[in-house]
Amino acid sequence: MRNIMRKSIIFLGTFLFLSGWVIRDNVFAYTPVDLYDNVWRLINNKFVDQSNNQQDWAKWRHKYDSKIHTNEDAYVAINTMVASLNDPYTKFLDPKEFADETSSIKGSLKGIGIQIAVKDGKLMVIAPIEDTPAEKAGLKADDEILEIDGVSTKGITVDKAADKIRGKEGTQVTLLVKRKDTPPKSYTITREEIEIKSISQKVPEDMKIPDDLCYIRLSSFISRNAATEFGTILNNNSDKKGFIIDLRSNPGGLLTNAIYISDMFLDGGTIVSTVDRDGYKETQRASAGVYTNKPVVVLINKGSASASEIFSGAMKDNHRAVIIGEQSFGKGLVQEINKLPYESGINITIQKYLTPNGTDINKKGITPDIEVKLTEEDVKNKNDVQLKKAVEVLTKMTNGQEIAAQ
Repeated sequence: MRNIMRKSIIFLGTFLFLSGWVIRDNVFAYTPVDLYDNVWRLINNKFVDQSNNQQDWAKWRHKYDSKIHTNEDAYVAINTMVASLNDPYTKFLDPKEFADETSSIKGSLKGIGIQIAVKDGKLMVIAPIEDTPAEKAGLKADDEILEIDGVSTKGITVDKAADKIRGKEGTQVTLLVKRKDTPPKSYTITREEIEIKSISQKVPEDMKIPDDLCYIRLSSFISRNAATEFGTILNNNSDKKGFIIDLRSNPGGLLTNAIYISDMFLDGGTIVSTVDRDGYKETQRASAGVYTNKPVVVLINKGSASASEIFSGAMKDNHRAVIIGEQSFGKGLVQEINKLPYESGINITIQKYLTPNGTDINKKGITPDIEVKLTEEDVKNKNDVQLKKAVEVLTKMTNGQEIAAQ
């Protein structure tokens, strides 16, 4: 099952700081022209679309040889070349951006605590991280960021937006945000050191979970300890009749975490398949035995992305859980981080993934078995209708009732 472990670390997610990666080193002494050429070769050999966005990739190889004299020249040339791929997840990281990304992998960053992505040409909020300045300010999944500190985000990349939103602890950033069917609103938010928390059993305010049910909030898959912590919670709650796993606004993280946690519930069967540029399909299967065979309900929304979609897709397609909430984000791509000289890096989309039924969810997402929308009025009144539905459905399941998709 664990063939995926051959590749250092794979991340899947849609974080402000990145999404879905394998880390590799490509460090040896060379010039800025060599740096540019190395990026060209990596993309030529690894990018998932062999047509490189329907263009002659060879034209880029020596296009700027006479114009690259410094690292900064190389960075500009590389960004121009990479932009031609029209893939928001394949991107070059200069030393500062690469350092910020490394900090994110370690579980902390300085900013406002928000995951973003460019979707259909718009800078969108995937989800605020739980208990951060962004969440406390009221930013929500699917908000569109129109301006950052008074400058339009039209045509901006995720990296450039992230660079503008991040900053020193205690400083402020102002975002002009458009929410569906409401006028744009300005948010001025003070940056903090953000600790990325993964797992909590804290129940949302004004909600009560029956004592015989276990609620687990998994806010990201990024922590290296997430699977171990999750397993501990399952073991410590083995007397419960059922489990609610809340993946709402979970943007993803380590692929291995998604696989391991899925394996805790699945006694054999497919978890996920990845397909590379040559069409080679690699399937990850669950091992025999489970942590629990108790009923499970999984909550998702439009902020649930990538690794969250792998887990919920595995649970849905294997008929192991009832999925409740809203259509998920739809990120079915895997990126590899390649470390370059001078502390820079290049993230390259190298694979797409499929759910056990062979479904490609990229730009589509996971469809819940039972759709329950959370309105602005519900949020305002702290009426978590999605969680209430999860409790209702799980209670029926623990009593032996069959649940049909709605």
